[in-house]
Amino acid sequence: MANANGSERSVTIAEFLTLAPADLPIKTLGGESGLAEKTLSSHRLQKLGLALAGFPDYIHKDRIQNIGQSEISYLAQLGAKGRSEAFARLDPERISCILLTKALDPSPELIAFCDANGIPLLQTSLVSSKAITAISRHLESLLAPETTLHAVAMELHGIGVLMIGPSGIGKSECALDLITRGHRLVADDAVKVKRIDGRIEASAPELTREHLELHGLGILNIREMFGFSAICERSCIELCIELQKWNEIETIERIGLEMLKHELFGVELPKYVLPVSSGRNLATIVDTAVRQFLLRSAGFDSASKLVERHAQMLTEKKQAG
Repeated sequence: MANANGSERSVTIAEFLTLAPADLPIKTLGGESGLAEKTLSSHRLQKLGLALAGFPDYIHKDRIQNIGQSEISYLAQLGAKGRSEAFARLDPERISCILLTKALDPSPELIAFCDANGIPLLQTSLVSSKAITAISRHLESLLAPETTLHAVAMELHGIGVLMIGPSGIGKSECALDLITRGHRLVADDAVKVKRIDGRIEASAPELTREHLELHGLGILNIREMFGFSAICERSCIELCIELQKWNEIETIERIGLEMLKHELFGVELPKYVLPVSSGRNLATIVDTAVRQFLLRSAGFDSASKLVERHAQMLTEKKQAG
C-alpha cells in the first residue's frame, strides 16, 4: 500500500483482494499478471457500458470498471466479432480491473482481452448495487489518509480519546490507571489514525495491538491481564487531551469558556491541555475532562453558567445600590 504519510494513497488489485472483508466475496477469473501492477486510487466504481457502446474516452483511470447484467446483455447481441471489436476500442492503460457482478460469466473475448493486457478480471456473487456499496466502503478505508502518531488512544465513556504529549509525561501510566477503572485501550505509544468520511479513526499497528509499555515493567499484554473487555480494536476519536509539564504551559485555562482545537487531516478535534505535576492523579483528571466534554456536548456548560450567574449577581447588586 503506497503513500501512508497522509498524501493521496493507492492500492494494488492484489492488496484490494487480500484485504477484502468476508462480506465481499471476490475471485479472479483472468488477467492475473496485472494483480501486482494495476492500482486503484478512487473508491468510486464506473459502469463500462458507455465505453463498450463506442465512447471509451470517458473511462476514469484507477477505478474499478463494473460489468453488470445490462452490459452482458448488450455484449451478447454483438456476436463474437462485435465483442472483440468493442474490447479492442478500449485503452488497456486506462483500465485498472474489470468486475463482473451477480456471478455473471465472462465471454471468451473478455477473458482474452484481460489476459492479453494484464487487466485483472474479477467476479463477485453480489448484485451490482450491493457490490458497489461494499466495495466503496472497503476502498474508502484502504485509501483513507493515514499516519502514525506517538500517542495513546483510549475509549472512555463510549467516545474515542487521543492523549498526546512528550515522551515520559505519563501517558501510558495514565492509560493503565484508566484500564483498571473499566475503560478500554485502543493503542499505546504508536497510534494509527486515518480520516474516513470526515472523522478520525484510531487503531493499533498489528505488532503492538493489545500491548502497553510501562517503564519498569516492560511490555504488558492488556488482554491477557484484564480480559477482552479492556481492549477496543478501533475507535472514532472525538476528543484530544494534551499532557504538558506545568512550567512549560504559557497560559493555563482557569474557567474553561473556550475549547482548544487539535487538527488532524483537516478535522478539528476539541482539545484540553492538562498540566502535569507530581501529586496530580492524571487518570482522575482525564476521566473528569471526558465527563466535562460529554456534558458540554449535551448542552450543559458549567463555565458559561457560572459566568452568567456572576453577571446576574452584579446586575442585581447594581440595581439594589
